[in-house]
Amino acid sequence: MAPTRRPSDGLLARVNFPLYAVDMLTSRHILVAGGGGSSKTGVANGFEIYELYHNGSHFCAEEVLRHETGANVVMNFAVRNSGRRAYLCAGQEAHCQMYFVQPRIASEDETDRDRKPAPVERPHENGVRQRGASHSGVEALPNGHNRPSNNKPATADDILKQFQRLHFDIQAADVVQTDFLSSAEPLQRVVRISGNGQLMATGGTDGQLRIWSFPQIKLSAQLAAHTKEIDDLDFSPDCKYIVSISKDAQGIVWDLSTGKQHHKLQWQTPEGAKYLFKRCRYGTVEAHKDNYRLYTIANPFGKVGKQRGYLQQWDCASGQLRAAVPIDESLSSLAVRDDGRFVAVGTMFSGSVSMYIAFSLQRVLHIPHAHSMFVTGLQFLPITNEEGPPISSDTEAAVLSISVDNKVCIHSLPQRRTIPAWLAILFMIVMIFVVFVFCSYIGI
Repeated sequence: MAPTRRPSDGLLARVNFPLYAVDMLTSRHILVAGGGGSSKTGVANGFEIYELYHNGSHFCAEEVLRHETGANVVMNFAVRNSGRRAYLCAGQEAHCQMYFVQPRIASEDETDRDRKPAPVERPHENGVRQRGASHSGVEALPNGHNRPSNNKPATADDILKQFQRLHFDIQAADVVQTDFLSSAEPLQRVVRISGNGQLMATGGTDGQLRIWSFPQIKLSAQLAAHTKEIDDLDFSPDCKYIVSISKDAQGIVWDLSTGKQHHKLQWQTPEGAKYLFKRCRYGTVEAHKDNYRLYTIANPFGKVGKQRGYLQQWDCASGQLRAAVPIDESLSSLAVRDDGRFVAVGTMFSGSVSMYIAFSLQRVLHIPHAHSMFVTGLQFLPITNEEGPPISSDTEAAVLSISVDNKVCIHSLPQRRTIPAWLAILFMIVMIFVVFVFCSYIGI
């Protein structure tokens, strides 16, 4: 039975607008986006950035940046961190807006100012600290340990005062129209950046898969991929293929070198029912970086009864379905950890989050009712940190979840205890010896 949430997990932050997209801006910073749309509801549109740390007891987050985007709600985005600066490509209606996110080292005066208590401190829950309005983010680079010497959970000031701080400057750059539906309002549904940082792909309501050069955004290919709107895209880790899924019930893998279809995702649906693919993600095979698999989630079409959603694993060489596990309700979101070890899914109706071992699709963590509404996004915490030491904790894996209930939550899998190989071998030798002695005693 999969373990349920530990008491220290749960709410990290609460914002004042619905959330639709989440990613890691750096290995220590969470970027979330959403909004209330262009109507005059008083609900803001934009981004928020939270700095994540572990206080020796549980994960905590501190709000460090808020950037509003006016009347443009951010429904999707992709991040590419080049080290010197990050590129943020945000879907805003029928357009893709690029932002430059430029880090800079804070001066001593700015650092001292940051370390002082915020002038406006709103109530916090489960370690959530929220500052007053701010337009610059910070990155924490540890030169000490998060856990204090007396082993008591550290406060945010105890931890953050050990760190050198970075500020972020956000600047709007190029904007391109990426969807051209003529019969209704055009809308970009998804944007992805390839692992090598050379390509960007977009899909939306007109069903066209568009491939762009990156970071100089110029259209390089346009594929008439689907007859209905595209729900999701993903580049393969080797950047040779891209998969697209759509409301036309098709899942198609495309060869980027030729622009032609490589194969379709086809499977024997239960009882002949119609299913729609909802999300797709590639994941490397653990310990085999040159190999990878494709994961999808699929939901029954037009029915919400006892029919189940499915988490699926595909062989990328043959295009065949390798494994599938049924889940008691329709699914809304999917994430795969960078090393390919874990997969997470979020549900449509109960707002639950589950984590699975990627190669076997065995569930190892289940968080029922993590959110009060459907889960709109999931993102694993990175296991490596190119900018500095990783956030230390006693967890084997941790995944972030967001929803239109305005909450950012975290769910962690405790370290699973295993028997060392030498101890297992010793146990087997002892058991063989005991059996041999017993058989000799009874004369067998």
